[in-house]
Amino acid sequence: MITDIVFDVGETLVRDDRYWGRWADWLNVPRHTLSALVGAVVAQGRDNANAIRLLRPGIDVDTERAAMEAAGAGEILDDSDLYSDVRSGLAALRDAGYRVHIAGNQTARAGDLLRALNLPVETVSTSGEWGCAKPAPAFFARVLETAGSQPAETLYVGDHPANDIVPAATAGLRTCLLRRGPWGHLWFDATDPAPEFRVDSIFDLLRVLTS
Repeated sequence: MITDIVFDVGETLVRDDRYWGRWADWLNVPRHTLSALVGAVVAQGRDNANAIRLLRPGIDVDTERAAMEAAGAGEILDDSDLYSDVRSGLAALRDAGYRVHIAGNQTARAGDLLRALNLPVETVSTSGEWGCAKPAPAFFARVLETAGSQPAETLYVGDHPANDIVPAATAGLRTCLLRRGPWGHLWFDATDPAPEFRVDSIFDLLRVLTS
């Protein structure tokens, strides 16, 4: 029986267009150029930060991110960045008796911004806070430790087979692929291994779990 549901962040709960738009503005390149490069490198199985390195070879992404923050051009996150079903969908899952968590590959700053939204969840965690990132097994070990649940009781919901579904399944968690954002659409039919559930929204997930 599933007791805990853990959600990825980028393109699962939060749209990434503003995040990448701010990077494009900072690098003084067209937003479409960076967006297209992000899609290209991820489709090649590479980390999305490689898109920035293609535009600025040799750049230290962490140092540049700190410079953006210092200049007031860093991360921003508010309700307008959430997909429309997030707040009500997470609340509905909690009302149905599930413990709901957020854990994704984000900065510590993003963790603070997410907590400031006061979403209806038990915990919010990021790779920047944990010092380990998906798809590393250590990340999913921290997911289980933070949720306080057993792998077979824990459902991980994400949009990316290689970062979300495969490593979560390898760690023994149950999995759900959300058709959201570029990766969720591109790889919705991925089958290596197949996610236990495939859904188009948080409310679809609720219906599947309670049917």
